Amino acid sequence: MAPLPGAELVQRPLQLYRYLLRCCRQLPTKGIQEHYKHAVRQSFRVHSDEDNPERIQQIIKRAIEDADWILNKLRPGSSVEASPSQPLPSSRSS
Repeated sequence: MAPLPGAELVQRPLQLYRYLLRCCRQLPTKGIQEHYKHAVRQSFRVHSDEDNPERIQQIIKRAIEDADWILNKLRPGSSVEASPSQPLPSSRSS
């Protein structure tokens, strides 16, 4: 399940960027929101020179999965214990 409606429509990096920033608004506190907004912006900059369409789609898919996991984990009363299979896109190298 995607964290916000429209995840299935994300096809380009700029769409992903906007989508992830909207997801940040769903986080419980301003501090957490700012942390993840910074991570999204940093990741966008790190991957801005990516030109391989297959790799771009991989990044988009993984970022949406990570956003879903984070939102589910940080929701009050959540019981998500497993971590995502990889760290956030901002902490991965290209």
